[in-house]
Amino acid sequence: MTRTTTLAALLALTLCAPLHADEAVQKTIGDIYKEKTELAGKQVKLHGKVVKVNNQIMNRNFLHLQDGSGDAADGTNDITVTSDDTAAKGDEITVTGTVVLDLDFGAGYKYPLLVEKATIAKGQ
Repeated sequence: MTRTTTLAALLALTLCAPLHADEAVQKTIGDIYKEKTELAGKQVKLHGKVVKVNNQIMNRNFLHLQDGSGDAADGTNDITVTSDDTAAKGDEITVTGTVVLDLDFGAGYKYPLLVEKATIAKGQ
């Protein structure tokens, strides 16, 4: 096999290889709302500004993010994220977590859409 053929074969295998099952897909908040059924149970990565923080509620931190996408009139511009990590209101963060639908924690905490168990990276 020539070096060119070997390189071509390796490139073809790389392009045909499936994405790793746990690999997060980059999305906007508006996209997550539009594609929520398809994204349920999958890892997503999103970037936004923290607009609200509630720390240590039911042993987790709840953050609300906005990224300029979605529609404020129907509430698709703001997404709630749960994490062991936290950030301050006004921080620009990137989160990676699992999309969950219709989660009821009890005690009045019911969410039709949530990004759960997220990791938080400041900036980026």
